[in-house]
Amino acid sequence: MGLLELGMSVLWGVAAALAVAYLALVAKDVTYVTLADGRKQERSIPFLFKLLLPFAGNFESLVSSGALADKAEAAGKRLTSAGYEGLISGREFMALRFLVPVVAGAAWCVLMFLASGAMPFPELAPMLAVLGVALFIVQPVVWLETMLKRRHAAIVKALPFVLDSLTLSVEAGLDFINAMQRNCLSRKMDPLNEELLRTVKEIQVGSSRKEALMNMASRVGEPNLKSVAFALVQADELGVSIGAMLRIQSEEIRARRFDRAERLANVAPTKMLFPLMLFIFPAVFIVLLGPVLVQAMKGM
Repeated sequence: MGLLELGMSVLWGVAAALAVAYLALVAKDVTYVTLADGRKQERSIPFLFKLLLPFAGNFESLVSSGALADKAEAAGKRLTSAGYEGLISGREFMALRFLVPVVAGAAWCVLMFLASGAMPFPELAPMLAVLGVALFIVQPVVWLETMLKRRHAAIVKALPFVLDSLTLSVEAGLDFINAMQRNCLSRKMDPLNEELLRTVKEIQVGSSRKEALMNMASRVGEPNLKSVAFALVQADELGVSIGAMLRIQSEEIRARRFDRAERLANVAPTKMLFPLMLFIFPAVFIVLLGPVLVQAMKGM
């Protein structure tokens, strides 16, 4: 091996080592969002997003014009509802929707091309490459919807208990804002607590209670939380007891959760029918007729 080949091998080895080190640093990087009181809260984002997010700014002009600008604005609202405000903007998310399938899809296609020779059925390699690119196209949207549903589910789960705590505090004589602040300090920091803390901070810096509650309802976009916010605004305008309104909302949310659980229980047998036909019946068929088929084959 000549000096040129040796030098090239060394350079390729150094480049590979640097690439692996960079990937390891990106994988270990922890991402945070800043809460209303200045605290940092960890938010997990996919490794591929961490890798490509520094390059999203190059697509600023592309995602800021035409219909893409409206889609970027809508994506920004959903990112805020999912709890990623300040970490990923709507424009960066739209840029990731271009970058993920282009970069990851190209890498996947190259991998399928290189591995096609070792596959037992090489003709499947193009199909697998197309399938991988299609998955990378929808992956950012699926991730965002998953995070949004997970955050909304956590809010709905905690909401009745928080309303009960606020009801007891208000009926004990505390002001509603002080009750919210006391609740935020006494409970662990979950998605609902983050939103209530932000609402309290908005009121403390000069926003009216109505404005802060409406901002929370618009920001989160969860129907149950919207219902509570609207009810509190109406109670404030009409002079209705806040404690009574909170108690009514807590009972209604529990009733809706019970109804939803009943609906899911009713559709469970229908959803179990396909897995039952796909797995259980063939297994029973094999167990019952397997020995008979074996004896028949031995007899032949």
